[in-house]
Amino acid sequence: MDGYRSGGRQTVSSEQLAVSSKQWAEVGWVGSGWLTAPPKPPQAPYLLLTAYCLLLTAHLCCSPAFAHPVPFSYLDLHVRSTGLEGTLTAHTVDLAHDLRLMSPGVLLNQSFAEKQKDRILSLLRSRLVITAQREKLKAELQDLKVMPEKQAVRLRLRFAWKQTPGVIRFRCRLFPYDDKHETFLNLYEGKQLTHQEIFDKDHTTFEYFTGSRQGTFAVLRKFIPAGVHHIFIGPDHILFLIGLLLLGGSLGRLLKIVTAFTVAHSLTLALAALNVYNPPARLIEPAIALSIVYVGADNLLIGKQGRDMRALIAFVFGFVHGFGFANVLREFGLPSQALGWSLFSFNVGVEIGQACIVLAVAPLLAMIRTRDKLLAQRIVTVGSALIVLAGGYWFVERVFFSS
Repeated sequence: MDGYRSGGRQTVSSEQLAVSSKQWAEVGWVGSGWLTAPPKPPQAPYLLLTAYCLLLTAHLCCSPAFAHPVPFSYLDLHVRSTGLEGTLTAHTVDLAHDLRLMSPGVLLNQSFAEKQKDRILSLLRSRLVITAQREKLKAELQDLKVMPEKQAVRLRLRFAWKQTPGVIRFRCRLFPYDDKHETFLNLYEGKQLTHQEIFDKDHTTFEYFTGSRQGTFAVLRKFIPAGVHHIFIGPDHILFLIGLLLLGGSLGRLLKIVTAFTVAHSLTLALAALNVYNPPARLIEPAIALSIVYVGADNLLIGKQGRDMRALIAFVFGFVHGFGFANVLREFGLPSQALGWSLFSFNVGVEIGQACIVLAVAPLLAMIRTRDKLLAQRIVTVGSALIVLAGGYWFVERVFFSS
């Protein structure tokens, strides 16, 4: 018989103990019960397919076509009398991607890269656009050199012109497929590095004013009209000036008021533009609104108290308005290579705008005051009240409702 009980215990025969190694491999003991045999391993074809997929995945992950250690390009250009000359260094990953090549590595072969010159030049002409005096410059590819140690290709470029322009405009987005890609631009005049710029997906345009006489004229042509335009589209600055002029006065007194305002705002405009001191717009804009309220209220009190503090008011609040002018000037993008001229030109434009307002308002108020003093007083009262209301409205809007 297979087994028998003795003393309440069950004895197992030697035959039952002779479990083959195969059976032990198919069973196991966990806790207090036997486990059933695990599933049989996959068949050979499935193993081969799995191994192939793993190898393919590893190859794709490690392939140069997907490895992009440096998503940058470098553009070095020299301003010559005959045109722009320099080099563009681009990573083979970017070029291979946009040229639809199978692998970036093929571009490290000099002979193969030479055969791609026309395609590369066509690609660049659509993505690096340079204009001088509003004339688009044609990119010429002088030569091409592979750089295996940098996994890159260096292109020697030339953009010819007939004479050195005053302003050069760039539009650059070399490899838009990569949102992180950046192009570093270095501009030289003579042997001196005069400007550096970085182009990316959010910044694709740039203006460069050359160090020539034409460059100076180009700065004047741009920033003087910008200053005039800012005065005429800024109702807060116009109201502040009108508030200072409402009470009239002699020519000498009006000149003193306007000069005090000019000196003060010119100083803070320079400080902010040069990044010496630049308070945030969220503080400056409400302060400008308060200056309008103050000058209107002061006009209403002058008749009762008999003192004229307009020159001091113009000087004190001129500092605040200067920071406001600087915020606008910064939006134009101050050219670092022509910072002094651009700052001077914008300030001249602001002064021209102010002069236009003074010449239009002061004589008119003087004529009314000469012919009808009662009407002139009513204009002062009503005008000052409206100025206070407008300034108060702007203050509330800029403090509580500005984004």
